Formats: sequence, C-alpha cells, structure tokens
Amino acid sequence: MDRVDEIRAFAAVAEARSFTQGARRLNVSGAQVSKLVARLENRLGARLLNRTTRDVSLTDTGQAYLERARDMLERFDALETSVRDQSGPSGNLKVSAPVSFGRNQLTPALIDFARSCLAVSLDVSFSDRMVNLVEEGFDVAVRIGHLTDSSLVARKLAAVRLVTCASPDYLAAAGTPMALEDLGRHEAILDTNGRDPTVWRFGAGVQMRDVRVQGRLRFNGAEACVEAAVAGFGIVRTPAFAAAEDLRSGRLVPVLCGHEPELIHVHAVYPHARHLAAKVRAFVDFLAQRYAGEPEWHQGWGSLHPAA
Repeated sequence: MDRVDEIRAFAAVAEARSFTQGARRLNVSGAQVSKLVARLENRLGARLLNRTTRDVSLTDTGQAYLERARDMLERFDALETSVRDQSGPSGNLKVSAPVSFGRNQLTPALIDFARSCLAVSLDVSFSDRMVNLVEEGFDVAVRIGHLTDSSLVARKLAAVRLVTCASPDYLAAAGTPMALEDLGRHEAILDTNGRDPTVWRFGAGVQMRDVRVQGRLRFNGAEACVEAAVAGFGIVRTPAFAAAEDLRSGRLVPVLCGHEPELIHVHAVYPHARHLAAKVRAFVDFLAQRYAGEPEWHQGWGSLHPAA
C-alpha cells in the first residue's frame, strides 16, 4: 500500500502540475505528498519531475511512468470499487453543479437522493466555474449547455428552454418588442455567465440570428437577472428553470416567443472508467428518472414550442 500511495501522490502532482494542488486533490498535506514523491524517485533511482519555484513538469522518464501509473491506479481503484459495490452504493460522492440550477432545481433532488441512498455521503459544490473533474477530485458534474470536453462521459437529463421575458410594468412603459430588431431600443438585463452577454442568439440552423443588446444592469447569475426583470428594469433572457415561478404567477411575461433559441440541455458528466462506481451510477440514474418527461420548469406558463 505504501507503493500505491507513492504512485498516487506522483500522479496527482503530475496532473495538477503542482505539489500544493496535488495534495489538495488527495486531501493530505503538501509535505506528505512531497515525501511520497521523493521516496518513489529514490526507490526507482530516477527523476520523474522537474521542479521550479513556479512550476512542476514531467521528465521524459516521468511521462512514460505516468502513462503506466494511470493504468495501474485505474485498475486498482476498479478492483476495490467492484468489491465495495457488491453491497450497493456507498462512500463519499463529490458533485459540482451550476449555481442557479443547483439552488432552484437540484437541491430538492439531492435531498431525496440522500434519503434513498443512506450509505452515500454528498459533498456538493455550486459554482458557475467549469471545474476539472479529474484534477479537482469530483465524481460527477451537472452541466448545462453545449459540452466541449470529449474526455468525459455525458448523459442527457433534460431540455431547457431559454425564455425572453419582462415584467408587465416594464412592457407597459417601454412597449412590447414584436420583432428581434425591437430589442435594440430596450433595456436588456445581461447575464455575464454567457460567452458574450451583449449578443443574444435566436432561432436555429439557417434561421439563426444574432441580436446585439445593451443595458446598464449586469449580473453573473440567472437568479439576480430574473429578480431585476421582476423589478421592472428591462428584458431578460434566461433559462426557464430560473424564471418558471415568476412566469406562472404573471410577474414576468414571455415575449418574442416565435423567435426562441435552440433548446439547451442538462447533462450529468463523469470521467471515463473501466468500472463505474455504484454511487455514481445510482446518482446519475436517479437524476435521469427525476427529470424524465417534460421538465416541471416548462409547465404551467406555456408549451415547449409556443406559436409566435
């Protein structure tokens, strides 16, 4: 086991390119990680890492050793996991999810999952930052939108409609936009989590159009944008789950329904593994069942594909 600990410490430091980050990933002290790596190098009689005050990099020998080490650690972890999983899902499950969806939709599901899987402990982080699952030690992440990391396994959970809406008071004072061109004369409430918050994309395929908008209020989160829209500060474009209650109550009114963007999707993503841990499989299956069918955030205020 001492040798496995040495190899695991080396792999964590090599992948994080940092002794500090590697130690954090393993939840041990930096001194302990440094000791384990030094002991591995001494035992092998070879330098695996180049160390500077700013960076850690692999030597050629280290690169070759890391490739074999990853395979060995994956097989070792799969062996232990397969034995543990014979008694069902158990252990600590580290989950990452975006802030607005996590607070609005995921938290009740997490609580119900905790009730149904008493042997699983949850460690949940709500952040709009794109975490690195492997380097930061997450078992699974819930992500919304287009996926770019092909190294992860992804399972589609639900569709999300982007809705453009405003309060009745704002529309009474500023007028209701009837065409995309009308957005240019309105106050837009901008969510800075988007790649370019001043460009709203509508339609799909050859019918896709980019519309530039402007406004004096910017927030890095859907919840604040929706709250500002309810207060009458302008038009917001937001995922339906963030605005569903306000749309049902009439505090917000959808506009430009005939020019909606493409649907985006909620996915559960997790690293490739020869043997998927029972706790991850149970969690992903639970979410897939939870969000099967038309999501509740699309219900009670309009159809999934409304007429213009």
